[in-house]
Amino acid sequence: MSVIKSYRDLNVYQNAMAATMKVFQSSKTFPAEERYSLTDQIRRSSRSVCANLAEAWRKRRYEAAFISKLSDAETEAAETQVWAEIAWRVGYWKEPIYLELNEAYEQIMGQIVLMVEHAEKWLIRPRGRDEAVGR
Repeated sequence: MSVIKSYRDLNVYQNAMAATMKVFQSSKTFPAEERYSLTDQIRRSSRSVCANLAEAWRKRRYEAAFISKLSDAETEAAETQVWAEIAWRVGYWKEPIYLELNEAYEQIMGQIVLMVEHAEKWLIRPRGRDEAVGR
């Protein structure tokens, strides 16, 4: 088991970034008239999963803030699933792309739920007063 020094070391972040890159590449084929609607929406929500995971990582001093940011990441993942389904249903994506991304986001949401359920494992433990001031 490797040491996690950064949000970039988290498997969930790596999975979310890979899914985001797949969304970005796959949405390049959307029609031009979707540039400011579906293309923008699915790219924003997929990127937001990654950004919220990074923010959660930096909020590990405060359990409620940490969980709140993880919850935001989870909801953005679900939103991305909706946009992916729409892209498939209107014919912009073939079913295999939709199914691959849907499954990727199911896995990501599952990983986030596990982090929430075991938030105490991820929190930064406050140091004692003497330790904090370097005594």
